[in-house]
Amino acid sequence: MAKAIMIQGTMSNAGKSLIAAGLCRVFKQDGYRVAPFKSQNMALNSYITKENLEMGRAQVVQAEAAGVEPEVAMNPILLKPTTDMGSQVIVCGEVVGNMRAVDYFKKKRDYIPVIRAAYDKLAGEYDIIVIEGAGSPAEINLKQDDIVNMGMAKMADAPVLLVGDIDRGGVFAQLVGTVMLLEPEEQDRIAGLIINKFRGDVEILKPGLSMLTERCGKEVLGVVPYADVDIEEEDSLAERLLRKNRGQGIDVAVIRLPKVSNFTDFQALSLEPVVSVRYVEKTSELGKPDVIILPGTKNTIQDMIWLRESGLEAAILRLVGNMVTLLIGICGGYQMLGNTITDSCEAESASACEGRGKRTIRGMGLLPMDTGFEQKKTRTRVEGHTLRFTGDLEALSGKKISGYEIHMGRTESRCNPLLEVCENETTKYDGCYEKNVLGTYIHGIFDEEEFRQAFVKMLCDRKGIQYVQSDLSDFRAYKETQYDKLADLLRESLNMDRIYEIMGIER
Repeated sequence: MAKAIMIQGTMSNAGKSLIAAGLCRVFKQDGYRVAPFKSQNMALNSYITKENLEMGRAQVVQAEAAGVEPEVAMNPILLKPTTDMGSQVIVCGEVVGNMRAVDYFKKKRDYIPVIRAAYDKLAGEYDIIVIEGAGSPAEINLKQDDIVNMGMAKMADAPVLLVGDIDRGGVFAQLVGTVMLLEPEEQDRIAGLIINKFRGDVEILKPGLSMLTERCGKEVLGVVPYADVDIEEEDSLAERLLRKNRGQGIDVAVIRLPKVSNFTDFQALSLEPVVSVRYVEKTSELGKPDVIILPGTKNTIQDMIWLRESGLEAAILRLVGNMVTLLIGICGGYQMLGNTITDSCEAESASACEGRGKRTIRGMGLLPMDTGFEQKKTRTRVEGHTLRFTGDLEALSGKKISGYEIHMGRTESRCNPLLEVCENETTKYDGCYEKNVLGTYIHGIFDEEEFRQAFVKMLCDRKGIQYVQSDLSDFRAYKETQYDKLADLLRESLNMDRIYEIMGIER
């Protein structure tokens, strides 16, 4: 059976996912076969495996860092929030339904056999398992029947490294307070502390490290500097969602919907030298961008209502109507571009339809199409190419694309299709376009170099500025360099000899 190490944090966004990804890379570089694991992930960024099953992207990133194929055993339970009080529950890659938080809390113990089976499968195939916790292990209101922090550590008999975020301040209180709120047997599982996101002179910090060990009896295994690496982040706390500044070249404004999902779609686009990608929540932030993107969402109807009530819909319609801006919708954003959106009760939300039955709202009316939601979710990876266009979009004709679909809706379109794709050895059309408005269900289309560069060059020609070709010839290769950079950072800042010793492995 594999050796295990678990990364827990004092809070959400302490850096657990990044530390786990970096350790996966270090262990891979040292010759071990390593897999990530997170028993329960709450995230709106998800991924479709080669078996057409759905899992959280954080474990996909960690699997990439480990150099192994992502599989749902690495994330057996995924919760995708649809409202403030409920989530879609996905078990072993399949939707089991929508649940209110209180109902899921009562039921989560039933998933322990699923979690154990997934973990044991990986433990029988790999040398090392890097387990990630969620939130904080000291959330005392959630500790009953815990399946993701100390409960998971006990299940896997894994030593725990506790990560604190110094960038937010109060890291000593975070770490000491977390340890003190744990039961004695849980405290015994903590093998060391890590201070993350440090900026400044570590010599000034050292007296505090000694006092930290004295107060809670745990050794500090390292101080990790604020990481200057470009690696996918988790949902709502991602720093890239805070970008507001307009660049000098092509201005791309992504609407930050309340339930935005899979914003990782735009990471490769943001690396183009003439492109700046920013995220917009208010009409005052919108301006006159060259491109507006309506991204994916886990609750299309509620986010469509928010778009309308915020005034952003009216502002977007004015820009598009004046032919000032190119508008792109992806997945839920694509659905918003049509005439109507119909959601049968609880197809997309645990509570939005309660007592209402079938519900239809008006879309933006920019594309002649209608969307209806069903209980069955489309989950598939696709490859294909754009079709033949005319006008401004002609430069995009025949470009290779690849990506994946994750959606509950079925769209009936009556306009020009955008893509021809192969899905499970079956060819079909996807998306549609009219003038300066286009939409697609495919996530990840900007990851493909051929399409992305043609798209950016088209925008430059449209704006009358010089196109500068990116050095990013292969986005996947670029991500590999970032994982190596992260591993180098952890080797320099963590006591890796001691971490191997904690796991019971001789280097």
